[in-house]
Amino acid sequence: MEIGPGTRALITGASRGIGRALAEAIAARGATLGLAARSTRELEALADALGRPGSDHRVLECDVASRASVEAAVDGFARAAGGLDLVIANAGITHYAPVLEQPVEDIEQMTQVNWLGTVYTVKAALPHLRAGTGGHIVVMSSGAGLRSFPSAAVYGATKAAQRMFAAALRHELHDSGVSLTTVYPGEIATSLHDHEKATMPPWYRGDRAAAPAEALASRILKAVEADRRELHYPALVKLLGIVNGLSPRAADAVLRRLRGASAAPRRG
Repeated sequence: MEIGPGTRALITGASRGIGRALAEAIAARGATLGLAARSTRELEALADALGRPGSDHRVLECDVASRASVEAAVDGFARAAGGLDLVIANAGITHYAPVLEQPVEDIEQMTQVNWLGTVYTVKAALPHLRAGTGGHIVVMSSGAGLRSFPSAAVYGATKAAQRMFAAALRHELHDSGVSLTTVYPGEIATSLHDHEKATMPPWYRGDRAAAPAEALASRILKAVEADRRELHYPALVKLLGIVNGLSPRAADAVLRRLRGASAAPRRG
């Protein structure tokens, strides 16, 4: 699909990070946006920053962990905009800890936001997407969904669930006019991990070495317009997935080099 004036796009987790970068990139094409997140204050500021003569961006207070909240946001935007062409299931959260030490509440929150939040968003959007002349879904997974790492067992599991969900759904949507792209970001400069930085290795802290969210957003729009099945960014993400598929032990070695000995402790 072509993204431009007339495109009606809804983004979850739009208030910051990758979601905000996507909102800015899509708005620059002249599209009408549904900006969904829990913080309406940040969304209002974003909508004002994106405003242009004739723009009609909508601020949508939405907790993706709540099915009712997601359905109200998606249905409300589609009704106000006269339809829906593009939905980006981007909202996510992470907590890093070894499984034995991780609070069950954190596990439940990641499952609700990352996994069920994606399902709720896509399920609510599908009737509107299929009612139009064509539409597109973007599922924001993670490199951790291809190969997880220590202290990210649950986070990686939620991202792998997104991956499998999207792979099957793309087949189900064949010939429906609705397409789907799964995105696997790696180290991106966002605030997603700010609350966990003390437990993270330097290479994964979203610092100056990280890829800018704007660069990823630009690639996502190109992937949507080219109807790409998947997007891996930066390139290391795809390489690690390939290495893991060919030889999990080799992937262990790569992760050990990146994360330290705790990535794959040897026995004996």
